[in-house]
Amino acid sequence: MTLTKTRLTGGVWEGVLKGAGAQTPTLQVTLQGDPVTGLTLEHDGDADAWHVKLPIPATLISDGVQTFVIRDAQGQVLASIALLAGDALAEDIRAELDLLRAEVDMLKTAFRRHCNDT
Repeated sequence: MTLTKTRLTGGVWEGVLKGAGAQTPTLQVTLQGDPVTGLTLEHDGDADAWHVKLPIPATLISDGVQTFVIRDAQGQVLASIALLAGDALAEDIRAELDLLRAEVDMLKTAFRRHCNDT
């Protein structure tokens, strides 16, 4: 089975599950090992696929990274949804930006030295 994300809009993650056959598959969603409810499946007979929808509960959104994991009945991971929010994210972005600026400064210096030498 393969689960492919189609979109995330209005707090609802959507995807298409293929290779499950006509019988309703059993999928489990967890966040930090705890079960998450609300997953729905709708069969698309023409495409032999299942449309999967998971509303992300607002109560589960918090600072940092929240990773929802979707597994089949055997425990195989089919998809994961990572949500990043809050101050922790801003600090990570600032740190990455500082590193990027330092690399650009280093490249500018090396390029200027190269231009002066040639």
